[in-house]
Amino acid sequence: MIAEAFENREPQGSKQLILDRLRGRAVPSDGLPEVDPGRLIKFDDRIRQFQETLEFVGGESHLVDSPEQVREILEGIDAFSSADRIASTYPEAIEPTVDLAKVSDPHLLSSLGWTIARGEFAIAENGAIWIDGATLPHRVMIFIAQYLAIVVSRSQIVDHMHDAYARIGAPRPGFGVFVSGPSKTADIEQSLVLGAHGCRKLQVFLTP
Repeated sequence: MIAEAFENREPQGSKQLILDRLRGRAVPSDGLPEVDPGRLIKFDDRIRQFQETLEFVGGESHLVDSPEQVREILEGIDAFSSADRIASTYPEAIEPTVDLAKVSDPHLLSSLGWTIARGEFAIAENGAIWIDGATLPHRVMIFIAQYLAIVVSRSQIVDHMHDAYARIGAPRPGFGVFVSGPSKTADIEQSLVLGAHGCRKLQVFLTP
């Protein structure tokens, strides 16, 4: 009886019929709104605006002129000087203690103390940095480490996200992410907690 009931059942269920009807209806689109470039914010000092915004969201920035200065500042941070596992894609300043080329399973990076990564450019309006996934041997390395440092040129700071997306261009396969931080949540008793589900502290180094 059960087999017979299945054999006599309609080939399409009600859910599929609804979806098919929806797909068959053309809905006109109003298109994307036109953006007036004259109304977009422009900062007189992008570097200062970026630094102030990053500080407001809990990050810390440093103006440096050389990789040696990056190393000196990091070595002055207790959490860095005592770290055993460091991943770095900026070996000019920090030699990694973890050979990312030999890591086949990203789960093995769960005990990373620090990640030092390169940023392509930064955004003054919101304090974010764009990281191209092509520069990361493992994309999880910027999310899973206890602490994160990003090195980006201060000459590559744009005003706002409109400029940022214009800089990125048309979408292409791969991975990229805007990073600002540290991570934070206020879900529990409306109390702000930094480093809740990502890096506990973000250090940004602005090179020439």
